[in-house]
Amino acid sequence: MGKTIDKSKSIPPKKLKAGRPTKYKVAYNKLAYNYCLLGAVDAELAKYFEISESALNVWKKEFPSFMESIKKGKETADATVASKLFQRANGYQHPDVDIKMFEGEIIETKLTKHYPPDTTAAIFWLKNRQPKKWRDKQEIGVTDEDNKDVPLVTVFRLPDNGRSRV
Repeated sequence: MGKTIDKSKSIPPKKLKAGRPTKYKVAYNKLAYNYCLLGAVDAELAKYFEISESALNVWKKEFPSFMESIKKGKETADATVASKLFQRANGYQHPDVDIKMFEGEIIETKLTKHYPPDTTAAIFWLKNRQPKKWRDKQEIGVTDEDNKDVPLVTVFRLPDNGRSRV
């Protein structure tokens, strides 16, 4: 009688990965985080690591810690910029030191510098945070005597002025 093999107990052979081994190293997590703090985007990261953008996307999928480092770096940088834009839009103050020389002697005077709100920063902030209220594009509706909306194609119709003959 022939031997039967119980397939549930057999160990499948290991699959070898095709292609070139990855250039990725765990140390790249910290480098990516720091580079993102400086404002780097994915194209710049790929260039920095000397890989293609598609390879960078593969790294982000295969190495979650790498993806998380990039995400945290970008979020931290964006939050810092948003905070500074908010300060600029609302006005702010900070301590400073005025240094002068008088009769050969250096005189340091502590002071507080005040910066008024910046209208451009405020507009930029509002356009991005509340685009429906603060956008440049205005929608204008046209109504007739009865306050009914008039389609734009009829707005430019010339009056009849008795030209139609019955």
